[in-house]
Amino acid sequence: MNAKKRIVLSSDHSALRLRGLIATHLTEKGWEVVDIGPMTEESTPYPQHGEAAAHRVASGDCRLGIILCGTGQGIMMAANKVKGIRCGVCSEAFSARMIRQHNDANMLSIGARVVGDALALDIVDAFLGAEFEGGRHATRVEMIAAME
Repeated sequence: MNAKKRIVLSSDHSALRLRGLIATHLTEKGWEVVDIGPMTEESTPYPQHGEAAAHRVASGDCRLGIILCGTGQGIMMAANKVKGIRCGVCSEAFSARMIRQHNDANMLSIGARVVGDALALDIVDAFLGAEFEGGRHATRVEMIAAME
């Protein structure tokens, strides 16, 4: 399976609308979106959604992942418990670009109650438009991986 342009999306109930907007945006940009839910606004715990998306990335089924909850913090913490995941929560584009360039992040977390729609799409574009720089950063990423 070619995961090069395959991305997993998940959220808790608080981010359903923004997740749908991001899914449409990604599809328009040529990404194959794997939206693993939830699909209703019924209250649902973010840890299970962060973990499920992280396993899709860690297994190689998807190249990258984007997860959302109210602040982006809780779902990010859950995702980072999965071996091989480097996920950061970002509320602006600069950090989203830097977590890819310097930390080889493979997942992005966004707070649906923190950022507006246009900013969220800018954050997504910055994350996806950046590539890992390697070099001195590779040593640091290896140090993080050794902690798992």
